[in-house]
Amino acid sequence: MKTIKIILGIISAFVVVFLLTGILIKETSYTAQVSIDKSVSEVFQTFNNSENIKNWIPEVKSFEVIKENPGKIGSIYKVVIENKGQEIVMTEQVIAYVPNEKVTLFFNAENMLKIDDYVFSEKAGFTTITLNSSCQSETYLMGCMFPYFKGTFQEQDQMYLNNLKKYIKQQ
Repeated sequence: MKTIKIILGIISAFVVVFLLTGILIKETSYTAQVSIDKSVSEVFQTFNNSENIKNWIPEVKSFEVIKENPGKIGSIYKVVIENKGQEIVMTEQVIAYVPNEKVTLFFNAENMLKIDDYVFSEKAGFTTITLNSSCQSETYLMGCMFPYFKGTFQEQDQMYLNNLKKYIKQQ
């Protein structure tokens, strides 16, 4: 009986810690970065060409323009991603766009609200893309889980930036 109480106590502690995570941490943030041996204008143009996205984010099944504004800000796109056999439909909205300097995208992907802020800078012929990303959940339980997947999110975005670098080098 004492063993059962100890096990239940440990399980209860884990549940409490998990549920407290959603109260204490409202947003999960991380950074990823890549340097590419090309000019900022070339990298920026390739990055923002929607026809190229499948070349560096292989999970993208389709990319559809819903609304495209002059100057890009406010443009909305529908993106379908296939992840482990499951289709995820999300909307992408451009919330900031400064040519050769910055692109900020807001994603709404089934309980995940994500902001990707890409900053482009050039030094000595190398372009550095720095991604500052933050995500939140529309539901409390998913919000409890996101902080535990921060490393996974960061690795995935770093992989996409590395794929972009490879794709640009091959052009």
